[in-house]
Amino acid sequence: MIKKLKLKIGSHTEGEKLEIETTPVTIFVGPNNSGKSKILTEIQEFCKKGSVSSAFKLIDEISFFPIENEYLENEIAANTLEPEENEHLRVGHILFGKNRNQIPATSPAQFLQTPNSRKDEFCVYYLSGKTLKLDALNRITLIKNKPLGDMQKNPTNELATLFQDDEKRLEVRRIIYDAFNLYFVIDPTNGGNLRIRLSKVAPENHHEERGLHKESVDFHNSAVEIKDFSDGVKAFTGIITSIIAGNPKVTILDEPEAFLHPSLSYKLGREISYSARNEYKRLFVSTHSANFLMGCIQSGAMVNVVRLTYQNEIGTARLLNNKKIEALMRDPLLRSTGVLNALFYKYIVVTEGDSDRAFYQEINERLIQFQPDNAIHDCLFLNAVGKDTIWKIVKPLREMGIPTVGIYDIDILKNEGSNWTNSLKASFIPEISHQPLGQTRSLIKNKFTALKKDMKSDGGIEALPDSEKEAANNLFNQLEEYGFFTVRKGEVEHWLSNLGVKAHKSVWLSEIFLKMGSNPSSSSYVKPTNDDVWNFIERISKWMNNGERKGIPK
Repeated sequence: MIKKLKLKIGSHTEGEKLEIETTPVTIFVGPNNSGKSKILTEIQEFCKKGSVSSAFKLIDEISFFPIENEYLENEIAANTLEPEENEHLRVGHILFGKNRNQIPATSPAQFLQTPNSRKDEFCVYYLSGKTLKLDALNRITLIKNKPLGDMQKNPTNELATLFQDDEKRLEVRRIIYDAFNLYFVIDPTNGGNLRIRLSKVAPENHHEERGLHKESVDFHNSAVEIKDFSDGVKAFTGIITSIIAGNPKVTILDEPEAFLHPSLSYKLGREISYSARNEYKRLFVSTHSANFLMGCIQSGAMVNVVRLTYQNEIGTARLLNNKKIEALMRDPLLRSTGVLNALFYKYIVVTEGDSDRAFYQEINERLIQFQPDNAIHDCLFLNAVGKDTIWKIVKPLREMGIPTVGIYDIDILKNEGSNWTNSLKASFIPEISHQPLGQTRSLIKNKFTALKKDMKSDGGIEALPDSEKEAANNLFNQLEEYGFFTVRKGEVEHWLSNLGVKAHKSVWLSEIFLKMGSNPSSSSYVKPTNDDVWNFIERISKWMNNGERKGIPK
């Protein structure tokens, strides 16, 4: 139904506003309070009324696909209702849509074929009844008992629809069994009220499930009512039944992973995205779950990911389209490092290895506790597989607008050719600067060689004469302007040298953590100071929080 979303924001304040050619699945991600729930609410409101209100902060316009001629007659017939007893119908009018709007009989063909010139009619009379929004407030209530109603008429709720439609009910049963190894059944044995049960065995046939005879009563009595299961089971089942029974054209889900185990989040993302593969259905989701996102991506449906941010009263939006997502997921390194998790954080720090990641993360945690103004808040620490792969993680994250820092040991100076320039390109350092930076890098490296000094183990830049040390500091200062941070002391193992840890690299992390202590109330617990690694992380924090930071593409 929805063809294009036009937003009021873009990748930066002075750039073009983001226009999204929708795919079956559009997922909004970003840190907390970035506008994810807000944009879903605005999409829902537009689908109800067909216009932008003064309260809209994110959506500027929405355009729609017209109903093609080959489907028009069936669509009108499916949405034209018979009048109830004593319901007066004006001459030349019909009852149309879920809300039983009384409109001229000629109107549906007009607004269904030209929705973008008649958005108010298209949305009020048609799309509003085809839009389903589920959030944390209503998803648990979806599995409550519902009346069966008059089976001679159209069903009035999701359970009645599933009770009458064997194909849809079996589809729900397949999904629920895959998730819980239990069979979804609808129990009609409660005086005209339908209730969901989960059974260890499948009904022998539709007659056993839908009947009122003794065998049916005994079958349902041996199954367990959905109300006796966990909130996760209820939420998963409620979302699935609502989407399959309601068959909405537009589905809006706000944090559907709430209450769900990670594996269930993945399955939910996969199933609901699979159900939206139809060309004219659209699924819009906000999520904090990389598992849910991965399920959507691996469903086979076309997926767009939109990252929203809001900081210092400025909002941004960037699109990660389906082609870029596929490229990310083809790279084993990006898959294995959990790069999708980065979409849900404000800031990312990438280190050479896992022990480096653990150390810097612990340093930041202590800064958050004791010197919060110097810490990096809402930050995810990731590790590459050596310094030559840091750029592979930094580059795509910066392209998504995520402030991402790479931390390198000083032997990055030994990198030549593409190993060096890839790191510069990933930090979006202007290409015209690559050659002079490379020349300085080479001269400093050669100086270490001439002095027969190991740049990592002999004290880093402190092993250089004053003039060369100044040149090295100038180089690293230039790189830091672009979020490219180097351990000038040599390597991670040289931080906090006052603690006297001289252990081999393989056991250094456990030894340094032992010296740092684990009890904040102990006198031996190492707290932040204003030098050493604490100052290093503070410099990274300042780059992260600088609204004019260099190195993020616009």
